[in-house]
Amino acid sequence: MEFSGESPTVDLTYSDVFLVPRRSDVTSRLQVDLSPLDGTPATLPLVASNMNSVTGPRLAAVLARRGGLGVLPQDMPLQALDAAIREVKAQPVPWDTPIVLPPEASVADALRWLPPTAGQGIVVATGDAPYDVERIVGVLPATRLATALPDAQLGDLVHSGTPSLDADDIGSERHAFDVITDAGAEMVTVTRHGHLVGTLSARSALRSTLYAPALDGDGRLAVAAAVGINGDVASKARALAAAGVDVLVVDTAHGHQEGMLRALRTVADLGLGIPIVAGNVVTADGVEDLVAAGATILKVGVGPGAMCTTRMMTAVGRPQFSAVLETAEAARGLGAHVWADGGVRYPRDVALALAAGAASVMVGSWFAGTIEAPGELQSDADGRLFKESWGMASTKAVQARFGRLDAYERARKELFAEGISSSRIYLDPLRPGLEDLLDMITSGVRSSFTYAGASSVPEFHDRALVGLQSASGYEEGKALPVSW
Repeated sequence: MEFSGESPTVDLTYSDVFLVPRRSDVTSRLQVDLSPLDGTPATLPLVASNMNSVTGPRLAAVLARRGGLGVLPQDMPLQALDAAIREVKAQPVPWDTPIVLPPEASVADALRWLPPTAGQGIVVATGDAPYDVERIVGVLPATRLATALPDAQLGDLVHSGTPSLDADDIGSERHAFDVITDAGAEMVTVTRHGHLVGTLSARSALRSTLYAPALDGDGRLAVAAAVGINGDVASKARALAAAGVDVLVVDTAHGHQEGMLRALRTVADLGLGIPIVAGNVVTADGVEDLVAAGATILKVGVGPGAMCTTRMMTAVGRPQFSAVLETAEAARGLGAHVWADGGVRYPRDVALALAAGAASVMVGSWFAGTIEAPGELQSDADGRLFKESWGMASTKAVQARFGRLDAYERARKELFAEGISSSRIYLDPLRPGLEDLLDMITSGVRSSFTYAGASSVPEFHDRALVGLQSASGYEEGKALPVSW
């Protein structure tokens, strides 16, 4: 990356900069390969943050199916983390994970997990998994939930005769797309040897031609998990590796400290054979020390997250673009990589983080407001759907993390909590699902690559030309409201 003018004398965040178009021989967005090439199984440079309100097994599986990585949070009990890793590994790769509810479940029950949006649906079936075809009542399109009474039972709404595809008979994604569209179905079941193995919509079949899944050596969906720096870090790291985790994140808010270095050396000495991510840092010195202690990827960012109040509380942090730029250069010289953690609100920010040298970009609150994020869907007084989100240093997070302490010790911990404890992240009606966001983000980023004349992430690092802009220049780039 280079600046179009003189190098800046102040630190910059994403809103302060823009990409300058260059002569390009990349004629199509489909020529662009977004693989981060950071030693992880990812084929997409997007990582779901290890936040309780962002990444659970459901979101991690969907993200991995499209090439990204979800990081399960360290606040989950070890037994729950083990179960979550194994749940991700058990999910289908070529098809979507079915949402199955019994015929006696109500519309209100279904709406806790799925909004009435096109391309989604619920499999209505009797009994428990595994579901053989005789017990599948049918598929209820999610759009039907919008017009049904809340107490209506799903079994009374579903229609029999919904098309089903045999997994062994699907010749290609195009074949599946044609079968689904010709049948006029929003979603179909996929079966193998008489049992339900997944669901598929026309859009899912189409996406399978555009995204390559992130897979482990056994062809299962990849997943990452985080550990803190306190307690028996070695035992927890071993247990996560035994459960099948593909990337281990050693995480604390201030990564450039002795506690992190000790924990990192402990994990590195285990020889787990998987990439080790550590952070958070914002300086070259932090990168050098953590790489020396065993990290292969550095998590970069202090204070840019939407749920974070660190900068206002402590004055500590660094504008994110400059933090990524400096740390990525330092990491590159050591054979390591960086993940830009926080501060992305638009696809442009993802592109700028990659231009600054990040291998991947971590996303938090943006993903928290999706169907697949942990927690049930809720609605406000106006009927708008949302999910709750909170910072990982907030009072709510502290209470969950230290729930086993006695009341006195827990109260002491709460005195030093930072961040937002409860926030409503509203679902975008046009992009309610994680994959909808992925389509938007990757479309923008792929276009950024074509403007720079780059067909890969390393080429983009080299060819990106960045300029500085004023606040009014940033505002000029925004679309006018539709009502003008």
